[in-house]
Amino acid sequence: MVKVSVICLTYNHAGWIRDALEGFVAQRTPWPIEVLVHDDASTDGTADIVREYASRYPEIIRAFCSPENLTSKGVVISRDVLYPHIRGEFVSLCEGDDYWTSPDKLRLQVEALEAHPEADICAHAVRRLRPDGKVIYDAPFHRDTVIPASEVILGGGGYVATSSLMCRRAAYMLQTPMREALYSDYTLQIQGALRGGMVYLRDCMSVYRQGLPGSWTSRHHGAAHSGYRILIRNMLRKLDEYTAGNFSKAVILRTRLYDSDDMAFKGQFLAMLAPSELSVTAYQIKRNLRKLWMNILYRL
Repeated sequence: MVKVSVICLTYNHAGWIRDALEGFVAQRTPWPIEVLVHDDASTDGTADIVREYASRYPEIIRAFCSPENLTSKGVVISRDVLYPHIRGEFVSLCEGDDYWTSPDKLRLQVEALEAHPEADICAHAVRRLRPDGKVIYDAPFHRDTVIPASEVILGGGGYVATSSLMCRRAAYMLQTPMREALYSDYTLQIQGALRGGMVYLRDCMSVYRQGLPGSWTSRHHGAAHSGYRILIRNMLRKLDEYTAGNFSKAVILRTRLYDSDDMAFKGQFLAMLAPSELSVTAYQIKRNLRKLWMNILYRL
């Protein structure tokens, strides 16, 4: 019986996909795992590498190599293609340009979720690798804890990295109005945390490569920036309705944070100092100071 299904989406990641695949097959677990790797018609040989590993590790890696690019046709690959193939009790995520650094990652996260039956999602600290080679330790907390759903909502999706996420299968596959409005890791983080918060482990067990061509950050700049924010605001409205207003305070503040981010994006810094925006700006400062402090602790 497969315990964990790993979802790995890849496209033109030939320079990095081996690191991801090696991290998968290096996992030390007392139960079977499966890795579902979908290549979306890469043009750089990524699919050949995926097939190579599927041939070498047929008991672990299952390759899904599309002959045409499905994302460009509006297909949500993890939902529309991979959902029927998921067999695990838990689902773990890692994109093809990121990688895991701990062979005990899956075991530790399963143990954490089993110790917290009230929770549906687990995350951990990561290192962010910038294009200039600089490594940034990214951890919202320095201890193991359970993050309330309101904090996850306020995190805006960047609270934890995709490569750190593990979710119970039932929660991962649940279709809600929020995920219909916006199928994203941010929505998954919120949805997974609604029942009992997000279990957080202080162990740093993966690396997120930041700013690569085609990465999330590069896709959400410029014109795409405003369009994505509109989708998020709609998702947050659906969330407020779905939860009968139980998280209204967090939803309102998160929406105002996006308004403040838009001001900064447009260079409207004076507007951020208006009395109506000061509480939002104070929250941003507090959050950034906490990140800075965690980096200092990591380097000591």
